[in-house]
Amino acid sequence: MNKTIHKTLMLGLFSLLMPSLALAWWNNDWSSHKLLTLDAGVTGADIQETLTDVPVLLRLHTGNFGYFTELAENGKDLRFMLNDQTALKFAIDKIEPAAELGLVWVNLPTVRGGVSTDTFSMYYGNAQVADASDSPGIYDVNQTLVFHFHEGEALPQDATAYASHASESKVVIDPAGWVGAAASFNGQSGVTINATPALAIHPEQGWTFSTWLKVDQAQNAVLLEAKDGTQQLTLNIQGSAISATYRGVQTEVKTAGAPLNLSQWQHVAVSAYADKLIVYLNGQGVAQAPIQLQAMNPSVTMGANFIGLLDEVQVAKQARSADWLKFQYRSQSPDFNLIDFGQDETGGEAEGPNYFVIILQSLTVDGWVVIALCGVMLVISTLVMINKGLLLRRARQDNAAFLKQYRTVDAEHLSALDREESEDEREIEASEILSAWVGKHDHFQGSPIYHIYHAGVHELKINFGNGNAPIALSPEALNLVRTRLDAAVVRENQKLNNNMVLLTIAISGGPFLGLLGTVMGVMITFAVIAATGDVNINSIAPGISGALAATVAGLAVAIPALFAYNYLLTQIKEITADMQVFTDEFLAMISKRAADLQRIDKQLTVTFSDELIELLVERIAAKQTEVSV
Repeated sequence: MNKTIHKTLMLGLFSLLMPSLALAWWNNDWSSHKLLTLDAGVTGADIQETLTDVPVLLRLHTGNFGYFTELAENGKDLRFMLNDQTALKFAIDKIEPAAELGLVWVNLPTVRGGVSTDTFSMYYGNAQVADASDSPGIYDVNQTLVFHFHEGEALPQDATAYASHASESKVVIDPAGWVGAAASFNGQSGVTINATPALAIHPEQGWTFSTWLKVDQAQNAVLLEAKDGTQQLTLNIQGSAISATYRGVQTEVKTAGAPLNLSQWQHVAVSAYADKLIVYLNGQGVAQAPIQLQAMNPSVTMGANFIGLLDEVQVAKQARSADWLKFQYRSQSPDFNLIDFGQDETGGEAEGPNYFVIILQSLTVDGWVVIALCGVMLVISTLVMINKGLLLRRARQDNAAFLKQYRTVDAEHLSALDREESEDEREIEASEILSAWVGKHDHFQGSPIYHIYHAGVHELKINFGNGNAPIALSPEALNLVRTRLDAAVVRENQKLNNNMVLLTIAISGGPFLGLLGTVMGVMITFAVIAATGDVNINSIAPGISGALAATVAGLAVAIPALFAYNYLLTQIKEITADMQVFTDEFLAMISKRAADLQRIDKQLTVTFSDELIELLVERIAAKQTEVSV
């Protein structure tokens, strides 16, 4: 099993890595086709016998075919070509575009023993063409009975050209069968087919009965009874083991019992050769007994006292070989799918596949939801990046323009650059988007440093009557101005960092959201595999690629946001440092100006006192002179 999976994966990866080969287009009336490769090697031990006229089941689903909407009604435009020259006969069992499921049988002229691969093409995309499904044509002349158990059948209908329809049936059709619908038996009478020449047993040719079986409990039942007088061939369930019995004119031979796995679908078959009777279980011979097969023309009864499900009942007027039954089991079992589905190609020139379209078609609903959420995050983060970039650019430019003029202002005229903003300007500055796109630049409106300067001047006006440096500035007053300036720096920092958290959400949340979509997509892919049983690489790869698209979407959100966040954060730090430097310079200028004014005032006070003393001395001396005279 591991060897089989490894080989399937290697073949699938090889087909994905190889470039599309230009193939001749069979008919330009068909818009699309798909190359299919039969790998007989996945049957385990390679088939040594070359089989002819083999019906092969194609299970179509979203994992290997994503163009159900392009099919005409009931898939009537399907065509299968060998080497784009020979039309292959096929029969459509079921096409359900809404459920994106299809079951199609294709007759392969040969399956070459010892050769691992054969290729053929599936064409579709022609709504005007007539239905070419040919159920009887897909079987060879030795296949005398095939019951598919379609829904709505009162009596099971034979799909071969022999029309060996059931004459009596009490079964109920269960839509959840192994290959489409199945026949459900309730332990009462089963299905009866009257004797016909097509069902006759000839010793020189042999006879084969095969079916898919599912039983949930041990029981004693007769799966098959082919009876002609006293002669009969039966396939029995005793307990949970299956065995075959042949009763001739004078002899009765029974094989040993082979254990069945309860509650699992299994392929069982019995082949009557001229000299032996062999029971096959899942493509392997599990029991046999020697017999002397005699001619008989039996009526056939299936499912007497049987409780369980049967699907794909087949009878051949030939003892099918071990390789045939092994291939039949493997080709109809989703666990060992033999068909490798290539890429869909459109147009008459076999254009290469559009991988992006394939990925989008493989997305599940949860994947689309995650990608939509990532798209919303991408739009929001992009708006934040653009707005923040414009605001920071404007802040740097307005800072430079303000500082250029501020350097020319002395402390005596400190408020010369200050101006009160209008109500409209304040409303625009309050909105980051409006400030980025329609904000004015005629008076440093985008400069955080100017806003700090304005706050400092405003505080001076409130406490000292003007916006210039005061004559007397106590430590308490200086501390008050410093507090106002620090508060302005904090507010400007808040403006600069506004909405930056949205970028951090995109950086951290985008990958996790994408990972959630990927995990959900992988879970759904494996659930589909469990439901359909198709484990080949082409059934897995599209679902996995679609699931990974969610992770790509999350990374597409996070990576630009990460780069932008780090760049913008660096710019914000630089502007913040400039604001801190300006705050210290502004306070230093106020303090220096106040100190200078105080020193000048003290000098004036001292000078005024000396002159007053000299005047008083002169007045006293004059008075004394007058008194002496």
